[in-house]
Amino acid sequence: MSVSVFDMQTMQHLWSTPELREVFSEANRLQKWLDFEAALAETQAELGIIPEAAAQEIKAACDIRKVDLAAVAEEVRRIKHTLVPLLKQVQKNLSHDAAENLHYGATTQDVLDTGLILQLHEAHALFMRDLGIIGRELLRLSAEHRDAVMVGRTHGVQALPITFGHKCAIWLDELSRHAERLAQASPRVFVVMMVGAVGSQASYGPRAAEIEAKVAEKLGLGATDISWAPARDRIAEYTGLLAMIAATLGKIGNELFNMQRNEFAEVEEGFTEGKLGSSTMPHKRNPVAAENVAMLSRSVRYSASMMLEAMVQEHERDGIAWKSEWKAVPEAALVTGALMLQAGLLLKGLRINAAAMKRNVDMMQGYLLSERVMLELGGRVGKNTAHEWLYEASMKGIESGESFGAALRSHEKIADAFSDEEIANLTRPEAYLGAIGESIDRVIAREKDAAWLAEGSK
Repeated sequence: MSVSVFDMQTMQHLWSTPELREVFSEANRLQKWLDFEAALAETQAELGIIPEAAAQEIKAACDIRKVDLAAVAEEVRRIKHTLVPLLKQVQKNLSHDAAENLHYGATTQDVLDTGLILQLHEAHALFMRDLGIIGRELLRLSAEHRDAVMVGRTHGVQALPITFGHKCAIWLDELSRHAERLAQASPRVFVVMMVGAVGSQASYGPRAAEIEAKVAEKLGLGATDISWAPARDRIAEYTGLLAMIAATLGKIGNELFNMQRNEFAEVEEGFTEGKLGSSTMPHKRNPVAAENVAMLSRSVRYSASMMLEAMVQEHERDGIAWKSEWKAVPEAALVTGALMLQAGLLLKGLRINAAAMKRNVDMMQGYLLSERVMLELGGRVGKNTAHEWLYEASMKGIESGESFGAALRSHEKIADAFSDEEIANLTRPEAYLGAIGESIDRVIAREKDAAWLAEGSK
């Protein structure tokens, strides 16, 4: 029976991706544990701690395909231990000598934590690739719509003219910092756990540091200077970064959701034949892609908050906080994967309605340019006086239904300051975009050959 959105055939495509379901599958989770056991045995044999023949047997037996998962699950329920039943299954395929040397010196948390880090490391490559795909779409949209004038809104209402390319370039700039953060966090996060029961490494013997370094190298991870069993900041940092990426993508999804309202109609997500908006209203073309992106973002952020709670540990190890990671981390990763995939598809298929953007710019009948007129007038009569005059003209004009140009001409003092031609020029939206074009160009020039965007083309 499928009881989770990650398992349901009709729902899982909304909440995860096939690649990440494989990374965080039970089989891959246990295989990562076995990868640790194999690397540990191989290292100990190289250092003369256990026999070489035993290590080779262990390495060959550490294959999840040789394990009876149903038997492991039944034994976990019986003895109330997460790892030992798996080790007993492996031992069935080992000689007595090899079985005695399996898991030599390690404790359960060494295995489980390293396994989780290996899963995250595997997922990390997918996140970097998909972040690059999204970035490339934003790079394209920034360039294509550099000069597409639209309304800039603050506090939910019209403020000043901007361009759609400017909006996209801001999103691109933000995502570039997330890519940088992921790269910077990588050597901090992707490290092995080999500290023993209380972090002393006593069970590994006098060559503990050497064993750790070699095991880490075999697994493609880093070694550490001291135990991180009660210090969960590494995992909290990584899930926190996923939450920050999710927040940015959620913001983009929410913005594109709102821009698709019929009253705005400035963009529309790609429409495919057969896509259905409503079971009762055949005319509807719902912004489901944008709303899915905004919705998924929330789930990742909540999982990250659980990881902050898991940082509060007791003594040298704490199962109460630690075990919450088993739920929060996979869910954060699975949903982030779905979020990235859907955001990339949303941006790729996005349609821009330039006519609607122009209509919305013109909706305010020129009042959108009040700041420009105020600054120009302020240079002649003083800023505060200019603000007072324009407030008088604007309030009277809005109340009477006049355009901004007509309201300016109706105000005796403003009419004396400007000619009709000057008023017409000062109320052109495309003439008051400030440094928007140059700032878009700077972001595009910086990012067009960026390494993180190249990941999206692989």
